[in-house]
Amino acid sequence: MFKDPEYYVQGVLDRNRLMLARTITLVESTLPAHQELARAVIDRLLPHTGNAVRLGITGVPGAGKSTFIESFGTRLTDKGHRVAVLAVDPSSTRSGGSILGDKTRMEKLAVNDNAFIRPSPSGGTLGGVARKTRETMLVCEAAGFDVVIIETVGVGQSETTVASMVDFFLVLMIAGAGDELQGIKKGVLEVADAIAINKADGDNVMRAEMARKEYQAALHLLMPGSPNWSPPVLTCSALTLDGVDKIWETVLDHRDKLTRSGELAALRKKQALDWMAFLLDEGLRGWFFGDPEVKAALPRLRKDVENGILSPTAAAAELLGRLK
Repeated sequence: MFKDPEYYVQGVLDRNRLMLARTITLVESTLPAHQELARAVIDRLLPHTGNAVRLGITGVPGAGKSTFIESFGTRLTDKGHRVAVLAVDPSSTRSGGSILGDKTRMEKLAVNDNAFIRPSPSGGTLGGVARKTRETMLVCEAAGFDVVIIETVGVGQSETTVASMVDFFLVLMIAGAGDELQGIKKGVLEVADAIAINKADGDNVMRAEMARKEYQAALHLLMPGSPNWSPPVLTCSALTLDGVDKIWETVLDHRDKLTRSGELAALRKKQALDWMAFLLDEGLRGWFFGDPEVKAALPRLRKDVENGILSPTAAAAELLGRLK
């Protein structure tokens, strides 16, 4: 890898796809030298970021996320937008490996000149959100992509993490799978800026409309996350494209209202602070477990805790006490 940050910065700003991919690979690297270089690159790219629509998308299994994102992304490129999709894949907890299949699940979008798909292994981080997703998003923005979509692994803890880095959070659901509210957690509803009932086509249109009313009623029971926005529940079909344009109109309406009220600017500031807090937590954790004394004592303390000789509280206190 080249050691001059300008090599990467200029390549990204020139919208060179090969350089974009190389820069993201640099950002994702865990080698200390690469991390230092990546920080310099991100700092220089920062003035060229912040103008894109940041959109998070999640959904229950079987909701058709990949098909929806391909249809949605294609519609946006047809309208003249440049779309980047950061698809966070589930990593194996045993091997750390990942099935990076998003490009095969979004074949049309993958070959679209105005789209860029980047599968990224989650690395086992909270709920499957890739450790470097925020930096990757900034690199894509600097490369001129005006819509950045972050696809999460599924419904779970990762949603609150993704919600802290996007402007609009869309939850995809499906109808006709029993009790409509069983497949979604309250925490996900609380961070949703809109819910879309997908697969509203053919014989499923009536069921989708019934599910839409049920979710709308559920949302009314929750305190809205924004004083300027009430999350709507929509229906759509990624196959027939019915309702797909309406979802984009909803995203733009949300952006317009939050921009005029000043809430979007405040949200972006909070995102930056959340990012700093995340990196501090990560850095402190790495520093702590990299300390020689902690490394030496950890195996013994783990064994004592496993065997019931020492309480977890006492073991943790002993480890932390070594750093005083």
